[in-house]
Amino acid sequence: MLELHNVKFIYPTGDGIQHITFRINPGELVFLVGPSGAGKSTVLKSIFLQERPTEGHVIVGEYNSLFVSRQEIPYLRRKLGIVFQDFKLLNDRDVFRNISFVLEVIGTRSKVIKRRVLRALADVGLSHKSRKYPEELSGGEQQRVAIARAIVNEPYILLADEPTGNLDPDTAGEIMDVLMRINMRGTSLLMATHNFALAKAYNGRIIRIEHGQLV
Repeated sequence: MLELHNVKFIYPTGDGIQHITFRINPGELVFLVGPSGAGKSTVLKSIFLQERPTEGHVIVGEYNSLFVSRQEIPYLRRKLGIVFQDFKLLNDRDVFRNISFVLEVIGTRSKVIKRRVLRALADVGLSHKSRKYPEELSGGEQQRVAIARAIVNEPYILLADEPTGNLDPDTAGEIMDVLMRINMRGTSLLMATHNFALAKAYNGRIIRIEHGQLV
């Protein structure tokens, strides 16, 4: 499903990652844990090829970063759902359209779009907020919308980059409950977090990273 083999990417500043090797199996729950600046986000960016590895390779389903063309990258990303710490919602669109545009850009039929968006909203407990705009939602609700957007295309694996980092503890717990439900239904989850205690609280595999390398 997902494999990283000796992946390296170094920024001009000298920061980055190297010798990153691991794999994630279908339905698995994995936490990538490390302090700020350890390289967690770079690992995730290497997976969805925002940063193409300078050495090693990443395999996502049938796609290999060594051979995938620029034109094929959007198709690789359709295998992934991505949740960021800062939500990245479109303020000029309501909740429904924030989620539906993911399907609109790939030419999904309108009847299918409606069914999938409503199902994704139900999965995150926001069916009653479909016509609200991001500014009308709490931080926790905005993150739920971001999760719904990430799962609406029924990805193989969900990547979550510090999804609870901007939330208070109670709201963070609610978001983790949503993510765990999605994982329990069979979607693999790779979550990057600096919070080791949070990772230990759940029954998943923990991968630690420091200074750009696994430890």
